[in-house]
Amino acid sequence: MTDASTESREELVMQTVEQRRELVNKAIEEDLPIVKPERLYEASRYLLDAGGKRLRPTVLLLVADSLADVEPMSEAYRKFPALDGTELDVMAAAVSIEVIQSFTLIHDDIMDDDDLRRGVPAVHEAYDVETAILAGDTLYSKAFEIMLDTGASPERCVRALDVLASTCTKICEGQALDVAFEERPDVLPEEYLEMIENKTAVLYGAAAKVPAVLLGADDEVVEELYQYGIDVGRAFQIQDDVLDLTVPSEKLGKQRGSDLVENKQTIITLHARKQGIDVDSLVETDDVGEVTEAEIDAAVARLEDAGSIDYAREKAQELVQRGKGRLDVLPDNESRYLLEEIADYLIERGH
Repeated sequence: MTDASTESREELVMQTVEQRRELVNKAIEEDLPIVKPERLYEASRYLLDAGGKRLRPTVLLLVADSLADVEPMSEAYRKFPALDGTELDVMAAAVSIEVIQSFTLIHDDIMDDDDLRRGVPAVHEAYDVETAILAGDTLYSKAFEIMLDTGASPERCVRALDVLASTCTKICEGQALDVAFEERPDVLPEEYLEMIENKTAVLYGAAAKVPAVLLGADDEVVEELYQYGIDVGRAFQIQDDVLDLTVPSEKLGKQRGSDLVENKQTIITLHARKQGIDVDSLVETDDVGEVTEAEIDAAVARLEDAGSIDYAREKAQELVQRGKGRLDVLPDNESRYLLEEIADYLIERGH
């Protein structure tokens, strides 16, 4: 991939996301209004209003457009044609997925004691821990209420709710594994891939699966679209592991190498251990505020020499190619092409 084509892809993806982000943001205001008690709902909306690319809702809306085989954004998402000719509110499903994403971020920031998110103070910093916990809980329950408003048949609605519920369970399981792995030096690569599938990829899987369920697609199509989301979601997380080490702190928005300092297991460190690298000694401090750029540079150099960073990049590329292949179940149209471009974009960020 040349630099020029990478830039062209990023521009196309950003335009695709931006067009839908405006619609999703408006829908969030409609589906999650600030009502009494105002402080609770202001806290619940805080991160949603602070920004975010809306990648997962974009995936959901593109899958809907592709399955219906219509021009992108040519149909009203609030009155979208299902495959049996009925009308659905697929925008409600898109909002539901984004609301779940926001719920996980609020609770993650509390657990990790992170001060910032999306360039603003984390919810527990802007309000307080108690309000942040309640805001996250509110978003979790509201996501199910909003998903109930798609207008789908009872059978399809129940299936969509089942996807949402199992997704939330898996996210919690993934988060628990992530925490447990910090104390384990013997984590296997397959265990790590299971962890990031649960913690990160399942929400991309849900974003691709839910519209197929709601529109009435065949089971094979539903499953392949889910696996597309799982594959590209895992690639997204692996690429994040790479970016944490290779992108300057000012561009990254946090201290470069923070995962390494905090002893987080990644596909990179697991590979390095297999190459005989004493990962625990790569940086001396366990305080992100104390680590120096020189220490991170030296650690990255050793990881590069071991081939660990290239290994991660290759694994992400492999997952993306597999995910894109799963889109063969979709009609050959513009929205399917855009889903392929989004998959490639997710592993080219920071290049």
